[in-house]
Formats: sequence, structure tokens, C-alpha cells
Amino acid sequence: MIKTPDWVKNAVFYQIFPDRFAKSPATIKGQWQASTYEGWDATPTMQGYKGGNLWGVIDKLDYLQDLGINAIYFTPIFQSASNHRYHTHDYYEVDPILGGNVAFDALIKAAHSKDMKVVLDGVFNHASRGFFFFNDILENGPHSPWLDWFKIKDWPLSAYDGDKPANYEGWVGNRALPEFNHDNPQVKEYIMQIAEYWLHKGIDGWRLDVPNEVDTPGFWQEFRDRVKAVNPEAYIVGEIWGDASPWLDGTQFDGVMNYRFTEATIAFAGGENYLPEYCQHELQPYPPISGVEYAVRIKALLEQYDWEIQLTQLNLLDSHDTPRMLTTVGEDYNSFLLATVLLMTFPGAPSIFYGDEVGLPGGKDPDCRRTFPQPENWNVELLKAHKELIALRHQYPSLRTGTYKTLYAEQNIYVFARILNDEELVIAVNTDSQQANANFSVTELESQPQKLVYGSGRLEWHDTTESRKLEITLPAKSSMIFV
Repeated sequence: MIKTPDWVKNAVFYQIFPDRFAKSPATIKGQWQASTYEGWDATPTMQGYKGGNLWGVIDKLDYLQDLGINAIYFTPIFQSASNHRYHTHDYYEVDPILGGNVAFDALIKAAHSKDMKVVLDGVFNHASRGFFFFNDILENGPHSPWLDWFKIKDWPLSAYDGDKPANYEGWVGNRALPEFNHDNPQVKEYIMQIAEYWLHKGIDGWRLDVPNEVDTPGFWQEFRDRVKAVNPEAYIVGEIWGDASPWLDGTQFDGVMNYRFTEATIAFAGGENYLPEYCQHELQPYPPISGVEYAVRIKALLEQYDWEIQLTQLNLLDSHDTPRMLTTVGEDYNSFLLATVLLMTFPGAPSIFYGDEVGLPGGKDPDCRRTFPQPENWNVELLKAHKELIALRHQYPSLRTGTYKTLYAEQNIYVFARILNDEELVIAVNTDSQQANANFSVTELESQPQKLVYGSGRLEWHDTTESRKLEITLPAKSSMIFV
């Protein structure tokens, strides 16, 4: 029987890209301060640093708590020579710019005191040119004792000169990211011990970067066993963009970043507003789809994995790897808000990319990684809506673990219910630029939800001898939730 962490089923995540979220000066001895940063509000570049740190995150925990966040997913925080820190130098040291291990310890203590979970990014497919074991190979060539930690093909290695063959395998051919040889028992054990170390330090789970690239038999099964032995409630979530069935059999991950939900939701809620030039990586939320097709896709998605897994999927609208949805729909706030309603009412844990809740725009990488804006630049109505939707999710258990039933779908209307015992909620969405009406029979509900708890519109029940009918009226580009 598949078992996943119960806390994830009740979590609302906030994804933080540490260099760009918040920064605060450190006064602790040994906290080294870099001397050169890009301007905080300047357009982000591929290689420039803004200087965000974990001290700044600690200062923002009250803001996150007020928003309703109870779990944080950090993109990599370990020592690295890149602003995104996917080029790991040392897996046991938090980057000095972020405040080092001292800041991390303070963050874990502060977050847990507010009942917030912390999930770190595990980049275990590849390291970097600066990683000690690989750096030894660059210094000593075939005489290095660490040759079998990586996939060396020939000599000499060319780590920087693109005019010469790299002669070693790097992730997607990137010579800055030498791939581990996971068939080496020492490499496997090294990664397992890193996972255990940070769990003992207090983290609540791992998000795994490109885990599909690790094809050593039994690797992720052992990873799960080792992680769960330290903390049975630790969350393991993989970055899998497509069908994740091979990894969601209950022996490996608890869930994945649910980009298939992302794709369908943007295609429906964004509709004709979606700008196809923002299709990036494997995410293709284009062309627009109708409510009917959305219903078909959602049904297929919910039937793809075990229900216990569905409840711990990490659902999202955008991330550090995609343009921000708000920008992809031409900054049409109504489209973005409708997608947020669908996100917050879907089975699995919703995840907000930092700044989305206040209307932070951003195109393709690195533009999607802008710094968190000052309060005077917040969209306060969008923030208010996020707070309301998150509060509803916390208030009604059916929105977290209830069954999901599509009630009605047509071109621009999608209506569904979340049901848990005698608690029944109806959620209706209209993506049209005109008012929409619908009248349909309902057989899936025991009650007649009538109390409007979010949005605007009208709902009426009509009982006949043959059936119970629901009549709804939705204003243009709007949604409503009834309980």
C-alpha cells in the first residue's frame, strides 16, 4: 500500500529562488559579504548576483505566514559559483552569500517555530567544475584518484574551451555540469549521506533535480529507504515534466512537480491571451483549450496515479524554469486569477512561485527570476485574492483531500466539486469575456451547496421529479466557490 506524508496533503508551498527573494545584513562574525552585486531592481542577468540571503527569508516569514504559507521549497542553497546554485561546489556548506550554515540553522529554527516545513533542492545528477572531486581531476588528469566518480571519455579534458571536446559527460552537454557516475558505489553512498545529513539538520524533504537522468537500477528506491529511515514523513518530490508513472509506484517519489496540470490549466484559463512565444522547455500550454477538453485532461491526469500520490503532487502555474504565467497571458490578471482558483482547489499541494501573489511579471529565464518587488509595486487585489483562496483551502478539508468530480463543462465554463464526507464544495469558472449561464443536472452531490464563500455570481437549485438541476450565472472572466 502506498504511503505519502500527511502534512504535504495540507500544505501550501511557496517556492523561493534565494538570490532574488529578500536580503538582510548579517552581523555575525564570519559572515562574509560580497562587494559587488547587481542593482536589486535592475533587470536580472544570467550570471549576475542580487545578494538575496537566508537572513532576508527569516525576516519575511511573518509575511509568508500571513499569506497562509506553511511550507517553503528552496531552489539550491549550497555553495556554488552560480546565482541559481545548480552548479554545486560543496554539498555540506550553504553558500556564504546566503549566510552559510549559521543562517540555515537559524532559518530552520524560525520556520519550524511557525509550523512551516522546509524542502531543499537536491542536485544529485551532476556537480560542477569547482566540486572538489572533479577539480582534482582537472588538476591531475589521469593521475587523479577520483576518475571513476565521473564519466571521463578521453584526455585531455577541456572544461572551459568550447572549441575542444570536453572529453567527459556533462548534463545536456554542458561542460560546467559534469555528471556523476552513479554506478560507482562510493558516489551512490556519498549522495545518500548528503540526503541523510540535511534531514538530521532539520529539513522536511527533498525536491530532486532532473532525477530521470539517474538511471542506475535501484538508486531512487534506496534513496527513499534511506530518507524515510531518518524521517518517515519527509517529502520526496521529483522534477519530472512528463508522465511520471515509472517514479510514482510508491517505492521512489511521493510526487512530482505537476507540469501536466500547469499546461492544461494555463491553456484553459489563459485561452486566447496566451502568447505562444513563451513556450519553454517541455512545457507547452498552447493552443487554447475549451472547458470540455480541460475536463478530459484533468480526468486523465487524476486517473494516471494512485490517489495517495495525487494528494502529494506539487501543483504549480510557473517556476524558476518557466516564464511567469502573468506574463505569458499578456498580464491579463483575470486569466491569472482564474488559473489560481483552479490551482488552489485541485488535489495535491499548491505551490506559489515567489512574487506571483503580488503580480510580479517575468519572461523566459533569467527574466522569470526577478527580485521580489517593494510594497508600493504590489498588486494588492491579487494579494488579497491569494490570501482568501489559501484561507479557504485551509478552512475546508474537502479542498485538500476530498474527491474531485467534474459536474459540467462546455466551451468557456468548467464546474466541479470537491467532496469529503458531508462537506461538499462547488467551484465554477467562466473564461469568457462575456457573462455565462449554464443549467445542468447534478447527480454527484448529496447536498445543495448555496453559501457563496468566494467570487461573484448566482447559483440556484431546481428539483424536479426526474432530477436535480443546478443553474449558475457567472460574470465575465470570473469564478465562484459555494459550500
